[in-house]
Amino acid sequence: MKKFLGRTAAAALTLAFASEAMATEWNVSVWGKRRAFTEHVEKLAELVSEKTGGDFTLNISYGGLSKNRENLDGISIGAFEMAQFCAGYHRDKNRVVTVLELPFLGVANLAEEVAVSKAVYAHPAAAEEMEQWNAMLLMTSPMPQYNLVGTGDPRDTLADFDGMRVRATGGLGKAFEAVGGVPTSVTATEAYQAMESGVVDTVAFAQHAHLAFGTINQADWWTANLNPGTVNCPVVVNIDAYDMLSDEHRAALDSSVDEALDHYVANYGTLLEKWDSVLEEKGVAKVMIDDAVLAEFRAKAADPIRDAWIADMEGQGLPGQELYDLVVKTLADHRAAN
Repeated sequence: MKKFLGRTAAAALTLAFASEAMATEWNVSVWGKRRAFTEHVEKLAELVSEKTGGDFTLNISYGGLSKNRENLDGISIGAFEMAQFCAGYHRDKNRVVTVLELPFLGVANLAEEVAVSKAVYAHPAAAEEMEQWNAMLLMTSPMPQYNLVGTGDPRDTLADFDGMRVRATGGLGKAFEAVGGVPTSVTATEAYQAMESGVVDTVAFAQHAHLAFGTINQADWWTANLNPGTVNCPVVVNIDAYDMLSDEHRAALDSSVDEALDHYVANYGTLLEKWDSVLEEKGVAKVMIDDAVLAEFRAKAADPIRDAWIADMEGQGLPGQELYDLVVKTLADHRAAN
């Protein structure tokens, strides 16, 4: 009997160690606080845990693992297994995906943003560039077109943009620069303070960020239809960590991406439906830019910046024209299918 009990205990102990060995924990570096921008990461963690019976968990840290501008560096050295970053924070490190930040691409909604991002992420040039940072592009963080909040009188003409100090990164910053603006690329978490202290006159964000980072609370007005473009913020995983996953865990992660993005888009849609009531509640005027002003803005910003970007990429040995054409074709194909 003692022998039987001893063997049973040993077997139970062995099984416990085996179960522990099979469990996988990943650390995930994001920033700010939980908001619409991070809902796909939160949903991904939920789905992966469900599909693996809790054996694969994603521990999401809001700023505790890294600064937002350093997330890609953290991935490259294996400081954590997954992270979110925005291309405009370090354009030289993720040149390929900056095609998605070109102004006035004409992306109309979040579904189109997901489509064009998936197409670019799947391009060999994007994968190759990310491999330099030991990173694999997992999914995008689709955002609607950015718009400005500001104080004082609304800036609704190009003359008003001349000399305007604006928090805008990437292609958006280039767009405002083309019409005389003075862009600064302070991070999202620094935007409120920059606005409060007068470092910037205006801030360009998507709606969730104006709420999450408090810039809407200082605003007198918001441009409802400027829509100059958006930023691209990938979620990436460390390649070594991904390769070390069991087949079951890798399948759980891969199969959860589209579900997580669907959840994100639906959640963001709810926020957009409530946006007008948010403006009213906070006493922020909704400013509509005249069509002639928008046309003038596009003429000065869209074509010249696109052509300069393509030439710059081609000069660095990257397929700039091919990437831009891919975005245009993907948009057309997506619209034809829907």
